Amino acid sequence: MDAGLKRELEEKVLAGQRLSFDDGVALYAADDLAWLGELAHHVRTVKNGDRVYFNVNRHLNMTNVCSASCAYCSFQRKPGEKDAYTMRIDEAVRLAKAMEPDGITELHIVNGLHPTLPWRYYPKSIRELKAVLPGVSIKAFTATEIHWFEKISGMSADAILDELIDAGLESLTGGGAEIFDWEVRSKIVDHATHWEDWSRIHRLAHGKGLRTPSTMLYGHIEEPRHRVDHVLRLRELQDETGGFAVFIPLRFQHDFHDSKDGKQRNRLMTQPMATGAEALRTFAVSRLLLDNFDHVKCFWVMHGLTTAQLALNHGVDDLDGSVVEYKITHDADRFGTPDRMTREDLLELIRDAGFTPVERNTRYEVVREFAGPDPDRREQPQAMSFG
Repeated sequence: MDAGLKRELEEKVLAGQRLSFDDGVALYAADDLAWLGELAHHVRTVKNGDRVYFNVNRHLNMTNVCSASCAYCSFQRKPGEKDAYTMRIDEAVRLAKAMEPDGITELHIVNGLHPTLPWRYYPKSIRELKAVLPGVSIKAFTATEIHWFEKISGMSADAILDELIDAGLESLTGGGAEIFDWEVRSKIVDHATHWEDWSRIHRLAHGKGLRTPSTMLYGHIEEPRHRVDHVLRLRELQDETGGFAVFIPLRFQHDFHDSKDGKQRNRLMTQPMATGAEALRTFAVSRLLLDNFDHVKCFWVMHGLTTAQLALNHGVDDLDGSVVEYKITHDADRFGTPDRMTREDLLELIRDAGFTPVERNTRYEVVREFAGPDPDRREQPQAMSFG
């Protein structure tokens, strides 16, 4: 990047001007990651100071049986395959109730697109889960799942969302977005939910008062221009609805082999996974482009704890909570990322990076603000305590 363009982009960011598609592509091409991180850190600091938000959540995947066979997915199984499972509702309730002693405030539910489960299974499961965990927010179902429910129920997404909200749903999840550009999407996605339906369903959810997350799966066959297009579509929808709470870049996990049945489900596994530097670049550019988003999250399960700490200086102000098990990633991850973090672990992670931890709920309302890093400890550079 030449000095003139670099100065122009810096001036636009510092003046709070909205960046264009071309600006986003240029930022991805910048060879000065420290400069890029500094710009993104400026924006996150203006928005959120030195706060880093987190919540105490658990993930529940009630079935991995799926009608789709997406090229990036190691989680899905077909009926009758080894490791295919579908929980009875009472089993899901029992597992969720066992999570209560962890002090969770959010239960996050994502499933496969099961070919034979009836629509009624889903609102009934939400109602019964909410009954045993009345103080826990239920964040459940991707827009892809809602679109699937339309197919199996014959109902509209509008009516489906009304019934799920009545049962206790408080937020959709952000999944199913992957990359919106059809040039890429047509090669990696094997279901019928694309930008038009994904955005339609989130628009409906926002109109009903739900605040939802949004995501992007990066680091596979897409190019920077596809990432820029993806986040600008989200920015435009956010201008319209204001309903997105957070943006979450998700790093594609590629190294997978199912030793139990020998099948290679992740057909993109030969793609080199995005490096830590590319992850930080993606966080930073996303933060700079998404001027109407309050929060950018790092899902540490997909990035590792060291990169998660560094991301806090590259535009990120939110870390996913104390996940205990996340099968969708760990069915692909052979890189040693832990799958359990306690509240105390997260507090230490955030403080060690020099920030103030703030526990939030699903709607990003503050539950508790904790003391920041020990100033005496920061007098000397500290090795990151998680690797």
